[in-house]
Amino acid sequence: MSSIIFFEDIFVVDKLDPDGKKFDKVTRIEARSQNCDMFMHLDVNSEIYPMHVGDKFTMALAHTLNLDGTPDTGYYTPGRKSLADKYEYVMHGKLYKGDLCFIWRASNDAQGRSFSCLPV
Repeated sequence: MSSIIFFEDIFVVDKLDPDGKKFDKVTRIEARSQNCDMFMHLDVNSEIYPMHVGDKFTMALAHTLNLDGTPDTGYYTPGRKSLADKYEYVMHGKLYKGDLCFIWRASNDAQGRSFSCLPV
């Protein structure tokens, strides 16, 4: 499974909606990682997964939710085991440019690669 997940770290929520509340059901969090000295803005559906200042969470980035590493379809299949079973909250999709993109940065992962969220 380690080849499916190419980034994973524990984050601590520092602020909620730093620029004011923009949407009723979405909270923008500011968080810092514990291991990689990273900062992130992340929009979370607070109606189904409320977060508070001081909360800790593990965030993972993966290229697929399929445990065998094959590309997923983007659709939920009831009864099928997937990487999503190991987490409480899963966001699936593409990164978009500007403020809609959650921003993360790591100097190097275990294989010596650098990652950054870049505008698409």
